[in-house]
Amino acid sequence: MTRKRLHDGPPREVVLGMTEPSRLTDDAVASDAARRGQQHDDVKANIEGDVNAEIEAEASRGPGPAQARKIEQVAGTFREHAVDEVIDSEKEVRRGRGAARIGQYIDYAFFLIYALLAIRFVLSLIAAKSSAGFVQLIVTITSPFYAPFENIVTSPKTGAGHTLLLPMLVAMGAYLVLHIAVKALLRLVATRTSEI
Repeated sequence: MTRKRLHDGPPREVVLGMTEPSRLTDDAVASDAARRGQQHDDVKANIEGDVNAEIEAEASRGPGPAQARKIEQVAGTFREHAVDEVIDSEKEVRRGRGAARIGQYIDYAFFLIYALLAIRFVLSLIAAKSSAGFVQLIVTITSPFYAPFENIVTSPKTGAGHTLLLPMLVAMGAYLVLHIAVKALLRLVATRTSEI
């Protein structure tokens, strides 16, 4: 720093060619920082505007021929997959409907067997006369279903002639297990298997 005499006052220090009273104050520094920040934001906004305009111009031009072919090829592949999926879904729905219909027939047949065996069980429990036509009809119809289980266990009898046909209960339980197994197999056939 050099000391110089300016006009007729006391000597003052000169900093970088400026006199001490002309130094930047805190307000001037803040003002300068704000001005620079504003200039930065203006430049940034101009650049963003230019980039957005360039992107918009590129988008309005549309894809080139090679890019258009690639887009059409990808779209075609997606359409093929969508159509295949719809066809597979339709086949699965048809298969499921058919299996549900078959399941209804299976349920009906098993419920009919359960009902007939239950009627025979109740008739033997109340000691219905075996010479009665209805009893003979039920025994004749249920004999093929009851025969495999007839002597599996003994049937206890009471003094009044009532018989508890335990083999009939075993037969009903076995048919119930068979019914559940057949329905499970039908569900396996009806549901779509996963491709690996």
